[in-house]
Amino acid sequence: MMRITIARAVVMAAACISVVPLAAHAQGKFPSRPIDMIVNFGPGGGADQIGRAMAKIMEPILGVPVPVANVAGASGNAGLTKVLTSTPDGYTIGTMTGLTISAWASGLGKMQIPDFSYIAIGQSSPSMLFVPAASRFKDYKALLDEAKANPGKIRVATAGYGTLDDIAVKFLGTQGFPMVNVPFAKPGERYASPLGGHSEVLFEEPGDVVQFLESKQYRPLVVFAPKRHPSFPDTPASAEFGQHIDLPNWRGVVASAKVPAEALATLRAAAARALDSPEWKKLCAETYSCIDRMSPEQTLKFVVQNSADVTRFMKEYGMVK
Repeated sequence: MMRITIARAVVMAAACISVVPLAAHAQGKFPSRPIDMIVNFGPGGGADQIGRAMAKIMEPILGVPVPVANVAGASGNAGLTKVLTSTPDGYTIGTMTGLTISAWASGLGKMQIPDFSYIAIGQSSPSMLFVPAASRFKDYKALLDEAKANPGKIRVATAGYGTLDDIAVKFLGTQGFPMVNVPFAKPGERYASPLGGHSEVLFEEPGDVVQFLESKQYRPLVVFAPKRHPSFPDTPASAEFGQHIDLPNWRGVVASAKVPAEALATLRAAAARALDSPEWKKLCAETYSCIDRMSPEQTLKFVVQNSADVTRFMKEYGMVK
């Protein structure tokens, strides 16, 4: 699968990290008390996964607790608002995902990319459509045929309006396959929706529903990409149906742009070491989301480019002006 190439774990300087790990803490400066991790989506989803995993691995590196709190709502904006409105001293950090960047591109939320400092981007994953194992849709063509024959009857469980999920649903509508976006702020409710008959299709990344795939409760119909994903060779890519749209979702950890440089450097160093850990490498392999590292400058460039790509999709398909 041709993906957007993203993220290497963010570091200020590799040499400094290896020679003087978290020197500021050793000098009694930062951190001297717990650091709050704000997860900007509900429990059980990909943002929750990365937030809790990063917090757990970073705790012994930083030498302080990193408690996690879920602040869901507004396609991820509620949690990020909490990050920005907290004292910008480095003691409040949070998760950010590509879903929220797409929400900004659609006009949802007042925040902008320069409002944040980017500590690390740890995951990138393909976007797919899933149906329950017993679904009447045996393949993607069957789904498209019914959507075309019965406009607006098929319901897609999504993470919210203005997200990548919303882009996919609206894009399919522009292609002559109108479906209904059914948003859920809580991932657990979203995953249960098609299984309970409250929707027919789930838009998600495979790593977020890996337990449902392993138990054969869900099966994938399509991956939104130019070519098939190597882990799902029997699942067609959207490009095979003339649908040329690539929708990987990424997840990372951010702080307010006003956080002092010394504290930010410490957080970036801790995140870099966390992403190097065996625990993290095992997690990303199991969730089809491993990525390469890059510098803070490259990370910011990626986020800006990702926002531009999403905005281009929206404009191309008449979703925004």
